[in-house]
Amino acid sequence: MKKSEIAKQRFEEGYNCAQAVAMAYAEEMNMDPLTVAGLVCGYGGGMGRMREVCGAVSGMTFVISALYGYRQPRDNEKKAQLYGYVQQVANEFRNINGSIVCRELLGLAEKGPQSPVPQARTAEYYKKRPCVRLVEIAADILERFIAEKEK
Repeated sequence: MKKSEIAKQRFEEGYNCAQAVAMAYAEEMNMDPLTVAGLVCGYGGGMGRMREVCGAVSGMTFVISALYGYRQPRDNEKKAQLYGYVQQVANEFRNINGSIVCRELLGLAEKGPQSPVPQARTAEYYKKRPCVRLVEIAADILERFIAEKEK
């Protein structure tokens, strides 16, 4: 099964964008999917439903950090490499979708306080939100990225 299909399935189960993308890569990170879900749950809704960086992009960042991140604070070479990887996938996401900012992707007009209460996942929710497609796109980008790194 493609990672985009797994991410879509997770999102449709009720997991947020970050969880859906990151959980699709739990095996590659040698982590339990529920542990992954718990570690990234706060990134949904553009970080705590503040509509900032898209959760799907945050999910990609989490996976890249787990797979290719640095562990020593002064390892500037590894740090620069990781940041380059994050920028690469984020830029690809932006090129496809026009933004990496949740509120822009959702067509929300202004910044400002957002209710912390998530919307019910109804048929109407799925019709008007691009989130399912965004998690699929993010998972695809990440799948290609990882495949390239493994070559």
